[in-house]
Amino acid sequence: VSIGNICRSPIAEAVFRKLVTDEKVENKWMTDSAAVSDWNVGRSPDARALSCLRNHGIETAHRARQVTKDDFQTFDYILCMDESNLRDLKRKSNQVQNCKAKIELLGTYDPQKQLIIEDPYYGNEKDFETVYEQCVRCCKAFLEKPH
Repeated sequence: VSIGNICRSPIAEAVFRKLVTDEKVENKWMTDSAAVSDWNVGRSPDARALSCLRNHGIETAHRARQVTKDDFQTFDYILCMDESNLRDLKRKSNQVQNCKAKIELLGTYDPQKQLIIEDPYYGNEKDFETVYEQCVRCCKAFLEKPH
């Protein structure tokens, strides 16, 4: 989960989806991404995010959506990108009965210990590439841990 769901979280979602497909465990995972805000609802990911994914052979048809109460009751994990997302999500989860989702920073799984995945929106292609690499490392590590 990220602020607007057009840069970081769609990259993470697409990366995770590819990993579980490559490992042939896609039927065990329900994967989605969402936003804390409602700014970009219905929009495709940022063109630079799509281009970055395409360079790595990954396509996505994701449309931005806002996180819902159901998400907290449906998903086992809600992984987010930075401290403010984490704070917002924890606050939202407190208003939900039967919240089963474990809310964590995706970066807690990074073997290189980069805890925060910075928003590349105001950056350049290199910043999107950095986000992609972080997402690959974190998603691989997350997937390898026993669930």
